[in-house]
Amino acid sequence: MVTLSILDQVPIPSGSDAYKTLEQTRELARTAEALGYYRYWFAEHHSTKGLASTSPEIMMSHIAASTSYIKVGSGGVLLPQYSPFKVAENFRQLEALHPGRVDLGVGRSPGGTAKTRLALTDGINKSLNEFPRQLEELSHYLTDSMPRGHEFSGIKAAPQTDSPPSLWLLGMGENSAKKAAELGIGYVFGHFIKPDRGKNALQTYYRQFRPTYYSLSPSAIIALFVVCGETDEEAEELALSQDLWLLRVEKGLDSRVPSIDEAKQHRFTVTEEERIKDNRKRMVIGSKETVKKKIDELAEHYQTEEFMVLTNVHDYDERRKSYERLANIYL
Repeated sequence: MVTLSILDQVPIPSGSDAYKTLEQTRELARTAEALGYYRYWFAEHHSTKGLASTSPEIMMSHIAASTSYIKVGSGGVLLPQYSPFKVAENFRQLEALHPGRVDLGVGRSPGGTAKTRLALTDGINKSLNEFPRQLEELSHYLTDSMPRGHEFSGIKAAPQTDSPPSLWLLGMGENSAKKAAELGIGYVFGHFIKPDRGKNALQTYYRQFRPTYYSLSPSAIIALFVVCGETDEEAEELALSQDLWLLRVEKGLDSRVPSIDEAKQHRFTVTEEERIKDNRKRMVIGSKETVKKKIDELAEHYQTEEFMVLTNVHDYDERRKSYERLANIYL
């Protein structure tokens, strides 16, 4: 039985703005809850024109207050830039406001260019190599289990809650899978970024998982792009804007989602066409029948049942319909 969740980067379409896009995000989250989606997570991106989710915590609070029971989460907080203690308190605050509905997903990403990262860290050149230590400390703060002898032993993340938010590690390979398994936390594999390393990563996670306070058994989610149309042909046309958007994002160009007309008018080079073909490995595109076949195959490939989907097409109504069609398949 496939479980569906949404990872929202809050993409701003060309011709729109953050105000309208954020209002549509709230509408989409309410729709997702009504359709039976299990989680609604927000990404964290900085210094970009086209992605309006810069603070997952604020987005989570807003959406949790606008819905009733769907889980809200971060996909993910860029932990290397921040204090584990502050992150723990932010998410305990959310857990106290919305008990049992809060997921804390964290990642190792620098969050943008080197200059952007320095702005996030207030000019302090923090090493990404500190991430494993930060993740362990974050887990200790969330569970009040900081070891004696640690320099911050005795400090408690507030407010106190009956249980901590669930903790998830976002990753793209075996190293992150090993760390998630060691800590006994959930693991989210970014198929929508680097699909080729997924099977080995998931096998590593399942094989090395150690039961802890968080969970007695492994929990894995696969995040991937999905465009579901009425027909394969309609889905392919809708995906044109996502194809061009990804090309531009990879080149550091305008990150707003272009329209289908813009994509049709773009003259793709041979190199760009090859890149689009390669990027399609990160996506599932097609009619309900085609999408179901491909997701079922991925569920078997990864030996998991939960998929977190992103649909970054230009038209909001078509984006919503894609999520509705996907829900009609499984939910």
